[in-house]
Order: sequence, then C-alpha cells, then structure tokens
Amino acid sequence: MHLTKFFLSLIIFSGLISPVIAQEKGYPVPTGNRNQLFYLQRTPNTNTIVYELNYKDGVFDLENPVHEFWIRYQEKGERKELSYIQRKFAYGIKARKIGANRYELSIVAYKKYKMYLELGSDGRYNVYSIVNQKKVILTSVFLRINGGSFWSPNVEFIDLAGIEPASRAVVKERLKL
Repeated sequence: MHLTKFFLSLIIFSGLISPVIAQEKGYPVPTGNRNQLFYLQRTPNTNTIVYELNYKDGVFDLENPVHEFWIRYQEKGERKELSYIQRKFAYGIKARKIGANRYELSIVAYKKYKMYLELGSDGRYNVYSIVNQKKVILTSVFLRINGGSFWSPNVEFIDLAGIEPASRAVVKERLKL
C-alpha cells in the first residue's frame, strides 16, 4: 500500500523510536490552540506532532500556511520545533496555492497523499481529506507500531479521523497494513 512507505518514513525520521510500546488508549489530545488544524500520534510514545495555521507577527503566512511542531508530552508537555531532518524528510508540509483561500498540501514523506487547506463555511481554515470515502475535516492520524526495528518497524494499522462538515459526524477509517 502506498501509504505504508509514507508512514514508515514518518516513523524512521521521528528520532523517537523506543522499545516501549505505549497503550493506544489514554493518549493526550492537543487542545487550547485555536489555530490547530490536525495532529499526528504514534506508538511507541505519546509525543505528538501538531499542524497549525502559520502566522508571522499576527499575519497569515501566504507562502507557508502550515506550521508543524512537537508537543513532547513525555517531557512535561514541552513544545519543540521539528528538527531539520524531521521537517525536510518526514513531517514537514509542502503547500501549493491552487486558488483563492485554497492550498494543496502534502506531507514531505509522501507527496502523493493530498490534503487541502481551505477556508470553510465556518469562516476558518480547515484541512480536508478523504476518510472512509467521505470528504472530512481531518482531525487526527494515529499509527500503531508493534515491534520491528528502527529501519523496519511493524506498522499494524493507521487510524484516520475527521469530521464531516455538513453533519458534524465523526468519520474514522482504519487502514490495516
């Protein structure tokens, strides 16, 4: 599956592989950031990558509309910028303006997986993606790792979650690998 290569790259370049496998339940949910778009979590720890709208001096950055960073829950919830390698080869976002208030996004580890940053009917920017064959506002991505090695982790599944704009229903999809 083409998503496998993408998510394996994210794991390899995270620099946080550990032999301890965290429990899927009980992961913290990043909150309190009104500019948050979506977040990515994975075993073996609860550290989380957050993707948010990028503002420079209070002005929306039209060239780089998304900013990505860690919340290091295992380090007292410290917020930390991604390293150069993480930003350029794994978790960074590439954005291309495709219209007024509309951007095509891809995570650098897998450029074929497209998401769209658009100004929604609610008056704020959201990231839209296809989850379970529905266009949703993407809220989270979760990777479950069970063993393997640093260069070849065993990814059991990927959970995608979002909110359907019209009904506000939560839509989920599990991709088994």
